[in-house]
Amino acid sequence: MRHTLGIAGALAVAGLVGLTGCDVRKTQEGHVQAPKYEVEKKQSGEVQLPKYDVTAPDVKVGSTQKEVTVPKVETEKKTIDVPSVDITTARDKEKQKQGG
Repeated sequence: MRHTLGIAGALAVAGLVGLTGCDVRKTQEGHVQAPKYEVEKKQSGEVQLPKYDVTAPDVKVGSTQKEVTVPKVETEKKTIDVPSVDITTARDKEKQKQGG
């Protein structure tokens, strides 16, 4: 499970890094025509919100010492395969096409 999360995280980072390397050119202008509506007021509105008297509780925060059992964790070094990502930006791809 930890290995799968590591791969997913690496792919997410690669996607974000990949997006920053994009070369974007506008190829067409956009246009939006929003619909138009007519609204007619039928009556005047009146709002009266209720009022409340609130008495908040007294909260006291402190600490006490208790003896609890906690797990002991040991670690070890291990060599595993981790994902690697090579990114060629759009600008670099264009330079490679031009021979430079």
